[in-house]
Amino acid sequence: MADAGYLTIGKVVKKLQPEYPELSISKVRYLEDEGLLTPARTPGGYRLYSQRDVKRLETILYLQKTRFMPLSVIKEELGKHENATTAELEQALSQEAQAQGASTVASLPLDDEETISKLHPIDRMPELTGAPVSFVRQLADAGVLTLRKSPHGRDLVDGKDFTIIRAAERLRHYGIGPRNLRMYVVAANREEGMFEQALGTLYAKRGEDPSASQRIEFAQATDEVLALTDTIRDTLIRRMLSKAFKDMELGSDQQDVLEHR
Repeated sequence: MADAGYLTIGKVVKKLQPEYPELSISKVRYLEDEGLLTPARTPGGYRLYSQRDVKRLETILYLQKTRFMPLSVIKEELGKHENATTAELEQALSQEAQAQGASTVASLPLDDEETISKLHPIDRMPELTGAPVSFVRQLADAGVLTLRKSPHGRDLVDGKDFTIIRAAERLRHYGIGPRNLRMYVVAANREEGMFEQALGTLYAKRGEDPSASQRIEFAQATDEVLALTDTIRDTLIRRMLSKAFKDMELGSDQQDVLEHR
């Protein structure tokens, strides 16, 4: 069987590592455990990957790297487009997004409550977030997130930080790296006092045992304050960028189209 174009798991990893440096044998095995890959087996139990298996693995890695999809969504899309090439699947996904009127602005996947509430080994970040382990460590070094330690000394990542990791990984394609993001850590520390003061009155009203309605009111106020300050920040930055790139400023008709997509 090996002579008929089949590869061992080690050769598959070696073949794809130039394009996907974080790929490892353990990750390929994990994808198999998740039901995304089904290699053939020798009588002795060794995995053998066909060219079709390798192409499927390439597609999975590509979708993680470029579209930041969680594995559950990738598995669903591969099921819908079983025999499609990577290029055909990319085209199908783009057409689906356009048919749904999706914005060109990046849409990051949302994690379930179980994922958010847990600490996860850093070596699982490539399959959970699409970001290389080395990049997650750079974010930690820049103070953008904090790594925890397991009882055995393993580095762990809080599930609540997955959104930050995916957004930072996407920004990297624009040349904005972890060191650049350090300014937002500084800004957040500086602005926290302003938000604490703004929300202090509502917090003081909670009593020792806040009611459900008080919790909802506080959450809504927090969301509104953050949304409003984001609006001011975004507007000011857009104004500055419009001066720097005058010939790229959108006309009113183009802006209307984008806002209603």
